[in-house]
Amino acid sequence: MQHILDAINGDAPGEDIGALEIPSSYRAAYVRREDADMFSGVESNDKDPRESIHIGEVETPELAPDEVYVAVMASSINFNTVWTSIFEPLPTFGFLDRLGRESSWGARHALDQHVIGSDGSGVVLQTGTAVRNWKPGDRVAIHCNYVDDQDPSAHDDSMKAANQRIWGFESNFGGLADLAVVKANQLMPKPSHLTWEEAAVNALCASTSYRMLVGRNAATMKQGDVVLIWGATGGLGGYATQLVLNGGGIPVGVVSSPEKGELLRKMGCERVIDRKAEGYSFWSDENTQDESEWRRFGKRVRELAGDDPDIVFEHPGRSTFGASVFVTKRAGTVVTCAATSGYMIEYDNRHLWMKLKRIISSHFANYREAWEMNRLIDLGMVHPILSATYDLEHTGDAAYQVHHNMHEGKLGVLCLADGPNLGVSDQAKRERIGEDRISLFSRTKA
Repeated sequence: MQHILDAINGDAPGEDIGALEIPSSYRAAYVRREDADMFSGVESNDKDPRESIHIGEVETPELAPDEVYVAVMASSINFNTVWTSIFEPLPTFGFLDRLGRESSWGARHALDQHVIGSDGSGVVLQTGTAVRNWKPGDRVAIHCNYVDDQDPSAHDDSMKAANQRIWGFESNFGGLADLAVVKANQLMPKPSHLTWEEAAVNALCASTSYRMLVGRNAATMKQGDVVLIWGATGGLGGYATQLVLNGGGIPVGVVSSPEKGELLRKMGCERVIDRKAEGYSFWSDENTQDESEWRRFGKRVRELAGDDPDIVFEHPGRSTFGASVFVTKRAGTVVTCAATSGYMIEYDNRHLWMKLKRIISSHFANYREAWEMNRLIDLGMVHPILSATYDLEHTGDAAYQVHHNMHEGKLGVLCLADGPNLGVSDQAKRERIGEDRISLFSRTKA
């Protein structure tokens, strides 16, 4: 891959990049089918991604007509990277085998190693014969909605397609590698003022937050809405907070430390709840929730915002869901996309049906939603929440940090890029937007 890196660093023209030889193998972070039972009997919290994630050479697959080869300059860690690495809730090789049965092109994915990673930024190297909107040399960000157009429901909203998948989680050849194979409809223009690693951390979490709050498929936030955001400086919450502020809403951010509270205030969120400092405990034991704590929490939200939340941005799952349903305003909305604290949810249904509340599920974003979110980032209206950057060889260490919530914002991973702070193609734009805004999370160590 060195000849490819040299060409990119030398700003070679697209026709020269398109003529470069694609290597027969490339360096990647992957898990192995033979290791799927390695953590059998081990508690989830004790499963260590550093033991299961391997870094090594994998064979380069053939390119399908609607796909491109991308030289991945940087990627990032998401919770699905952790789930893949600890084989929970089940090994991802079942996903690959299912994709492998769909077509001859799908069969390429059903391998004994799974190259992981669902974010990326880089440069298009070659395009398949059916690709028309992208060409070699294009600098791109990659979103993770992996879908084709042969399911009728995909033409209403591709997230509803029966064969919708998440790239690098339910498909192979993901972004934590020097090379990736992606569908052309996963590509978006790389924001020109961002470094490779800043551009790589956004797509999955930022697009998810956009669909949950702004797009027409979930909560459809309006000006003046009070929005309660769990984990408001985390991978999802950091983008949600910015979207609420940009959209004229009133964010109430929940964090877990004074440092995170201060970071939230620097983002412009004035209403902050430090759940640890205020001692909220929504479960009196593992089977019983404490409604008096729901009430205390709801009172605190009203003190800060003057009203109950119109929208609750919910992703922790089991630990918070009962409280989320309770505190939501009459006829308000709980929008949920994940369950990082457990997916077996319990809440008091009386507070839902008798007060006409809604629970809306949301999962990643369709191409239009991801594109619109990327546009906001390119305009400098939303900023990366990159807090730290690792190299590809230490992908396991980065995944360990995310597994144990030891990080803030998003963790970037340098892949083919030979150093941090590279890839900015419009320095004047970066200066106009402001370094303090772009790199707030990396400058403020929470």
